[in-house]
Amino acid sequence: MSERLFKNDILFFQRLIKSNGLYTGKLDGIWGPKTEAAISAFENQSTNIAATYGTFDSRTEMNIYTLHLKAQKTARIFMNAMQTAGIGAKIISGTRTYLEQNELFRKGRYGNPPPIVTKARGGSSNHNFGIAWDIGLFTQSGGYITKAGPYNEASQIVMSGQIPGLEWGGHWTGFVDPPHYQLATGLTLIQVREKFEKGQPYI
Repeated sequence: MSERLFKNDILFFQRLIKSNGLYTGKLDGIWGPKTEAAISAFENQSTNIAATYGTFDSRTEMNIYTLHLKAQKTARIFMNAMQTAGIGAKIISGTRTYLEQNELFRKGRYGNPPPIVTKARGGSSNHNFGIAWDIGLFTQSGGYITKAGPYNEASQIVMSGQIPGLEWGGHWTGFVDPPHYQLATGLTLIQVREKFEKGQPYI
Protein backbone atom coordinates (compact mmCIF):
# COMPACT_ATOMS: atom_id res chain seq x y z
CA MET A 1 0.00 0.00 0.00
CA SER A 2 2.75 2.47 0.93
CA GLU A 3 4.44 2.11 -2.44
CA ARG A 4 1.32 3.41 -4.18
CA LEU A 5 1.01 6.55 -2.05
CA PHE A 6 2.55 9.92 -2.73
CA LYS A 7 4.23 11.77 0.15
CA ASN A 8 1.28 14.17 0.59
CA ASP A 9 -1.17 11.25 0.67
CA ILE A 10 0.82 9.55 3.43
CA LEU A 11 0.85 12.79 5.40
CA PHE A 12 -2.91 13.07 4.89
CA PHE A 13 -3.48 9.57 6.27
CA GLN A 14 -1.15 10.24 9.18
CA ARG A 15 -3.21 13.28 10.11
CA LEU A 16 -6.43 11.30 9.90
CA ILE A 17 -5.26 8.36 11.99
CA LYS A 18 -3.55 10.65 14.52
CA SER A 19 -6.78 12.59 14.98
CA ASN A 20 -8.41 9.23 15.70
CA GLY A 21 -5.87 8.69 18.48
CA LEU A 22 -4.16 5.79 16.72
CA TYR A 23 -0.87 7.28 15.51
CA THR A 24 1.87 8.45 17.87
CA GLY A 25 4.59 9.25 15.37
CA LYS A 26 5.60 12.46 13.61
CA LEU A 27 3.48 13.97 10.84
CA ASP A 28 6.30 13.60 8.34
CA GLY A 29 4.75 11.94 5.30
CA ILE A 30 7.06 8.93 5.71
CA TRP A 31 5.61 5.44 5.80
CA GLY A 32 7.22 3.69 8.74
CA PRO A 33 6.37 1.05 11.36
CA LYS A 34 4.24 3.44 13.44
CA THR A 35 2.21 4.45 10.40
CA GLU A 36 1.78 0.81 9.42
CA ALA A 37 0.64 -0.17 12.92
CA ALA A 38 -1.79 2.75 13.12
CA ILE A 39 -3.30 1.93 9.74
CA SER A 40 -3.80 -1.68 10.87
CA ALA A 41 -5.49 -0.49 14.06
CA PHE A 42 -7.71 1.85 12.01
CA GLU A 43 -8.70 -1.00 9.69
CA ASN A 44 -9.42 -3.34 12.62
CA GLN A 45 -11.65 -0.77 14.33
CA SER A 46 -13.41 -0.08 11.03
CA THR A 47 -14.13 -3.80 10.69
CA ASN A 48 -15.51 -3.93 14.24
CA ILE A 49 -17.81 -0.96 13.56
CA ALA A 50 -19.08 -2.71 10.42
CA ALA A 51 -19.75 -5.90 12.38
CA THR A 52 -21.72 -3.94 14.98
CA TYR A 53 -23.77 -1.67 12.71
CA GLY A 54 -24.10 -3.72 9.53
CA THR A 55 -22.67 -3.71 6.03
CA PHE A 56 -24.04 -2.48 2.72
CA ASP A 57 -23.27 -2.47 -1.00
CA SER A 58 -19.63 -2.51 -2.11
CA ARG A 59 -19.56 1.14 -3.20
CA THR A 60 -20.97 2.32 0.11
CA GLU A 61 -18.53 0.11 2.01
CA MET A 62 -15.54 1.47 0.10
CA ASN A 63 -16.49 5.04 0.99
CA ILE A 64 -17.46 4.42 4.62
CA TYR A 65 -14.06 2.84 5.28
CA THR A 66 -12.38 6.14 4.34
CA LEU A 67 -14.20 8.09 7.05
CA HIS A 68 -13.13 9.07 10.54
CA LEU A 69 -14.09 6.24 12.91
CA LYS A 70 -16.84 8.30 14.59
CA ALA A 71 -18.23 9.21 11.18
CA GLN A 72 -18.18 5.54 10.15
CA LYS A 73 -20.51 4.70 13.01
CA THR A 74 -22.90 7.53 12.11
CA ALA A 75 -22.79 6.69 8.42
CA ARG A 76 -23.81 3.10 9.14
CA ILE A 77 -26.66 4.25 11.41
CA PHE A 78 -27.67 6.59 8.59
CA MET A 79 -27.67 3.79 6.01
CA ASN A 80 -29.71 1.54 8.29
CA ALA A 81 -32.30 4.31 8.62
CA MET A 82 -32.41 4.73 4.84
CA GLN A 83 -32.93 1.00 4.34
CA THR A 84 -35.64 0.85 6.99
CA ALA A 85 -37.42 3.67 5.17
CA GLY A 86 -37.16 1.76 1.89
CA ILE A 87 -34.88 4.36 0.28
CA GLY A 88 -32.41 3.06 -2.29
CA ALA A 89 -29.39 5.06 -1.16
CA LYS A 90 -25.69 4.43 -1.62
CA ILE A 91 -22.79 6.45 -0.26
CA ILE A 92 -20.97 7.50 -3.41
CA SER A 93 -18.29 9.78 -1.93
CA GLY A 94 -16.47 9.80 1.38
CA THR A 95 -13.13 11.24 2.43
CA ARG A 96 -11.08 13.17 -0.13
CA THR A 97 -7.45 14.20 0.14
CA TYR A 98 -6.63 17.84 -0.51
CA LEU A 99 -5.33 16.84 -3.94
CA GLU A 100 -8.54 15.01 -4.81
CA GLN A 101 -10.57 18.01 -3.63
CA ASN A 102 -8.56 20.37 -5.84
CA GLU A 103 -9.09 18.09 -8.84
CA LEU A 104 -12.83 18.18 -8.16
CA PHE A 105 -12.71 21.97 -7.81
CA ARG A 106 -11.26 22.25 -11.30
CA LYS A 107 -14.35 20.70 -12.88
CA GLY A 108 -16.30 23.41 -14.72
CA ARG A 109 -13.40 25.87 -14.28
CA TYR A 110 -10.16 26.78 -16.07
CA GLY A 111 -11.52 25.65 -19.43
CA ASN A 112 -12.80 22.31 -18.12
CA PRO A 113 -16.34 21.35 -19.19
CA PRO A 114 -19.25 22.14 -16.83
CA PRO A 115 -20.88 21.67 -14.44
CA ILE A 116 -19.18 23.17 -11.41
CA VAL A 117 -19.61 20.56 -8.66
CA THR A 118 -18.01 22.21 -5.63
CA LYS A 119 -17.07 25.61 -4.28
CA ALA A 120 -14.44 24.14 -1.98
CA ARG A 121 -10.73 23.88 -2.66
CA GLY A 122 -8.52 21.38 -0.87
CA GLY A 123 -8.71 21.88 2.89
CA SER A 124 -12.02 23.76 2.64
CA SER A 125 -14.46 20.85 2.62
CA ASN A 126 -15.51 18.58 5.47
CA HIS A 127 -14.89 15.71 3.04
CA ASN A 128 -11.19 16.50 3.59
CA PHE A 129 -11.44 15.65 7.29
CA GLY A 130 -13.31 12.34 7.09
CA ILE A 131 -16.58 13.66 8.51
CA ALA A 132 -18.75 14.06 5.40
CA TRP A 133 -20.29 11.85 2.74
CA ASP A 134 -22.48 12.21 -0.34
CA ILE A 135 -25.27 9.84 -1.27
CA GLY A 136 -26.83 8.77 -4.53
CA LEU A 137 -30.41 7.60 -4.78
CA PHE A 138 -31.24 4.73 -7.11
CA THR A 139 -34.41 3.13 -8.43
CA GLN A 140 -35.06 -0.58 -7.94
CA SER A 141 -33.78 -1.17 -11.47
CA GLY A 142 -30.52 0.63 -10.65
CA GLY A 143 -31.28 3.94 -12.33
CA TYR A 144 -29.66 7.03 -10.83
CA ILE A 145 -32.08 9.67 -9.52
CA THR A 146 -30.98 13.24 -10.24
CA LYS A 147 -34.05 15.24 -9.20
CA ALA A 148 -33.77 17.11 -5.89
CA GLY A 149 -37.24 16.12 -4.64
CA PRO A 150 -36.42 12.54 -3.63
CA TYR A 151 -33.30 13.75 -1.81
CA ASN A 152 -35.43 16.20 0.15
CA GLU A 153 -37.89 13.43 1.03
CA ALA A 154 -35.07 11.11 2.08
CA SER A 155 -33.65 13.81 4.31
CA GLN A 156 -36.96 14.43 6.06
CA ILE A 157 -37.23 10.75 6.94
CA VAL A 158 -33.67 10.44 8.18
CA MET A 159 -33.29 13.84 9.80
CA SER A 160 -36.39 13.60 12.00
CA GLY A 161 -34.35 13.28 15.17
CA GLN A 162 -33.17 9.73 14.50
CA ILE A 163 -29.51 10.66 14.08
CA PRO A 164 -28.39 13.48 16.41
CA GLY A 165 -25.44 15.56 15.28
CA LEU A 166 -25.93 14.94 11.57
CA GLU A 167 -26.13 17.98 9.28
CA TRP A 168 -27.69 18.02 5.81
CA GLY A 169 -26.36 20.02 2.86
CA GLY A 170 -29.89 20.67 1.66
CA HIS A 171 -30.30 23.13 4.52
CA TRP A 172 -27.47 25.33 3.26
CA THR A 173 -28.34 28.69 1.73
CA GLY A 174 -25.22 29.46 -0.32
CA PHE A 175 -24.51 26.20 -2.15
CA VAL A 176 -27.48 23.89 -1.56
CA ASP A 177 -26.23 20.30 -1.68
CA PRO A 178 -29.05 17.76 -1.09
CA PRO A 179 -26.85 14.63 -1.44
CA HIS A 180 -24.43 15.85 1.27
CA TYR A 181 -24.35 14.88 4.97
CA GLN A 182 -21.75 15.71 7.61
CA LEU A 183 -21.09 15.43 11.32
CA ALA A 184 -21.59 18.55 13.41
CA THR A 185 -18.38 19.48 15.22
CA GLY A 186 -19.27 22.74 16.97
CA LEU A 187 -16.16 24.21 15.32
CA THR A 188 -15.62 26.45 12.33
CA LEU A 189 -14.17 24.89 9.19
CA ILE A 190 -10.90 26.74 9.82
CA GLN A 191 -10.71 25.32 13.35
CA VAL A 192 -11.38 21.80 12.07
CA ARG A 193 -8.66 22.17 9.44
CA GLU A 194 -6.14 23.45 11.98
CA LYS A 195 -6.81 20.55 14.32
CA PHE A 196 -6.76 18.00 11.50
CA GLU A 197 -3.42 19.24 10.20
CA LYS A 198 -1.97 18.95 13.70
CA GLY A 199 -3.48 15.48 14.17
CA GLN A 200 -5.67 16.70 17.02
CA PRO A 201 -9.23 15.47 17.71
CA TYR A 202 -12.00 17.64 16.28
CA ILE A 203 -15.10 15.52 16.90
